[in-house]
Amino acid sequence: MQIAFLIFLSIIGACFGSFLCCQARRLRLKETKHPIKSSQHRSICLSCKYQLKWYDNLPIISWLFLKGKCRKCGHKIGALEFLSEIGMALAFLAIGTTIDITTSNLLGWAIFVLVLLFTLILGFLAIYDGAYGELPTPLLIISILCAVIILLLKEWALFSISSYSPNLILYPLFSILILGGLYLILYLISKGKWVGDGDWLLGLAIGLVLGHPWLALFALFLSNFFACIVMVPFIKGNHHRKIHFGPFLVIAFILVYSFSDLLLFYLA
Repeated sequence: MQIAFLIFLSIIGACFGSFLCCQARRLRLKETKHPIKSSQHRSICLSCKYQLKWYDNLPIISWLFLKGKCRKCGHKIGALEFLSEIGMALAFLAIGTTIDITTSNLLGWAIFVLVLLFTLILGFLAIYDGAYGELPTPLLIISILCAVIILLLKEWALFSISSYSPNLILYPLFSILILGGLYLILYLISKGKWVGDGDWLLGLAIGLVLGHPWLALFALFLSNFFACIVMVPFIKGNHHRKIHFGPFLVIAFILVYSFSDLLLFYLA
């Protein structure tokens, strides 16, 4: 039953990955005041305007079968769609491992559903930042509000099974300071040259959901480690090129949250 649940989540995640990628492009067109034609509200090839069939829109499968090209004109579709679908499928799979569908109570399911929603918001932010180098402020605010609700529910769950401890407040506070606070300091010192103005807000939201200083530190390490591995080859010889940290922060969050129990066992 658990395996079937994880497979189902992966499929749903891949579908959402395709949807989020499409919405990111539409938001970009809207923000750049590019006229959005009625045909752009449907799935079409941007090169030949071929109306894609339903079997051309199957997440992951269609891209692989068509080898990343339009069925009609052969124009390259690009890797962003494929990476978005794969990424969200893996993200939903990873988050799915944090719940046991046979033993979890109503509060556990509420937290799980909200974390999936939070992951969807982060997925959109990662796609948009990776493609255009920006983090839309309204979605950052929504992610923070969602993170606050998740934190409150997690605190309620912990308080219901144990007595009050100052750590219930201190741990989330330190987690926020490590991720959101550090990126805010870097942003202020560099005047936006080292990190963008949205990175600290994204770090704040992630810090709220992780809710533990050790998890926040590990997420900070992973995000910068991934950024160095992926981006250093691209910025070699071009020192003025900016690194977009959003996608790396999101990847780090997915990994750390999914393996939080294991990490705390060895780190805390």
